[in-house]
Amino acid sequence: MSNLNPTLKTAMRLSPVIPVLVIDRTEDAVPLARALVDGGLKVLEITLRTPNAIEVIQEIARNVEGAVVAAGTVTTPAQWEAAARAGATFMVSPGLTPALIAAAAEASTPLLPGVATASELMIAMDGGFECFKFFPAQQAGGTAMLKALGGPFADALFCPTGGITVETAPQFLALPNVACVGGSWLAPASLVKAGDWDAIRALAQAASQLKAA
Repeated sequence: MSNLNPTLKTAMRLSPVIPVLVIDRTEDAVPLARALVDGGLKVLEITLRTPNAIEVIQEIARNVEGAVVAAGTVTTPAQWEAAARAGATFMVSPGLTPALIAAAAEASTPLLPGVATASELMIAMDGGFECFKFFPAQQAGGTAMLKALGGPFADALFCPTGGITVETAPQFLALPNVACVGGSWLAPASLVKAGDWDAIRALAQAASQLKAA
């Protein structure tokens, strides 16, 4: 069982890529997470897009040594509370609402809120946030947008997610305001269905070695 509970900034810098995972079968959760962690990717974002997502978070948090489990696609305080009870060490949201800002003030687990525009970033910073998910990264302007935001908002630290690939990740990692990227390519559905954990471990090892372009 992992007892890791890093700060949000520390978690974002543990590895260059955070796998963004949609896990349909609970029995795949532990072997998939172990393959990714063994490959060098310690932080795992489990999206709340499946009915079993809370159970998946609990299984990984309890059984995968070294994993830092995040809950993704958190859109309500109720989801936040359930994910925290299951063992998630931080939350990731695609956007930010007044309800989530209020929840953040009371919660013991931090939130990585999603932003896509300067106005959304200003609202989030007013709410006390310093670290952000830039989402959807490619559709919202990619590296050019992040460079533009870096001028007036030099203190903001980003994890761009959405449409990023192993080929384009180094371009994002080269930016001074990017700590890591979120990637969905680490756990292809075909490999998960086949239980090919060695192949997934190899993908994780390659991602863990990504450098700034």
